[in-house]
Amino acid sequence: GSGTWRKAYGALKDSTKVGLANFNSEYKDLDIAIVKATNHVECPPKERHFRRIMFANSANRPRADVAYSICTLARRLSKTKNWIVALKTLIVIHRLLREGDGSFKDDFLSYSYRGNILQLPNFRDDSSPLAWDSSAWVRLYAFYLHERVECFRVLKYDVEADRLVKLPQASGKAHSRTRTLPCEDLLDQLPALQKLLLRLISCQPEGTACTNHLIQYALALVLKESFKIYCSINDGIINLVDMYFDMAKMDAIKALEIYKRAGQQAEKLSAYYDYCKNLELAKTFQFPTLSHLLHSLQLWKSTSEKHPVSASRERV
Repeated sequence: GSGTWRKAYGALKDSTKVGLANFNSEYKDLDIAIVKATNHVECPPKERHFRRIMFANSANRPRADVAYSICTLARRLSKTKNWIVALKTLIVIHRLLREGDGSFKDDFLSYSYRGNILQLPNFRDDSSPLAWDSSAWVRLYAFYLHERVECFRVLKYDVEADRLVKLPQASGKAHSRTRTLPCEDLLDQLPALQKLLLRLISCQPEGTACTNHLIQYALALVLKESFKIYCSINDGIINLVDMYFDMAKMDAIKALEIYKRAGQQAEKLSAYYDYCKNLELAKTFQFPTLSHLLHSLQLWKSTSEKHPVSASRERV
C-alpha cells in the first residue's frame, strides 16, 4: 500500500543523505549523526547519534561547529513534509536545550533572532490519519519549544537547569530562584513563565496521535518540564505576597494580573495532569500535587482583600 511505499521512499532518502554526507568531509560525522537521529524510522532518536550531535555542540567545540549543527537542524525542519522527521528533529533540539550547556542555548537564541526555526504554523503531513493527527502535535510541540527559547531570553537562565536552593528561613524545603527575586525582576519573569506554562498545557495529542509511542516520548519530555515551571511560578507568587504591602500602585496592578492568571492556570494544569494520567507514559511519572499553588493563591487572596490596590502607596 501507499504506507509501505512511503516508508521505502523515506528509507531511500535517508540512505541517499548519508551517502552525500560522506562527500562533505569536514562535517561528515555530524551530518551522518543528524540524518540518522532524524530519519524516517518511527522510534525516538538513537542515543549514540544524539550523543554525537551533543558532543559537536559542547562548550569546548569551535562555535562554527555549533552554528553548523543549528543550521543543519533548522534546514531539516523547514524542508521536511514528514511528521516523523519533523518530530525527531524537534526532539533532538529539545534535548540539546535540556541537556546541552549554556553556550548552546545562547547560540540557539542568537540564531533564532534571525529566523524563527521553531515556528511551524503550516506544517501538514496528510499521508494518513495518524500523520494528520501527529502534524497537529508537531505544531503544538514546536510552538512550546519556541516559547521555551523566548522564556530563556527573558529570564537569562533555563528553568529546567536551574538548581533549587534551600533558604535559611525555610523549613528544609528547596526553592526556585523566583522565591528571592526582587520585585522588578519578578514582574518581568512571572508573565514569561506563565506564557510558557500556557503553551505547555496546550501540548495535548489528539485522535490516533494519543497512543503513538514516538509522540508519548516527546510528551514525556514536555511533562517533565511542567514540574519546574510550576514550582517557579508557585515560589514567585509566595514572594509576591510577601512584597505586596510595599509595592507601588502600578506594580500591585501587575501583580494582581499575575495572580488571577495563576488561579486559572492551576485549574488548567490540574486538568492537563488528569488527561496525561490516562496515557501509557504516566505509569512511570510522579505528578506534583497542586495544593501548594492553591495554598499560595489563598494566601494572596486574603492579603489582597486586606490591602486593596487603591490603598497601595503611590510611588514612581
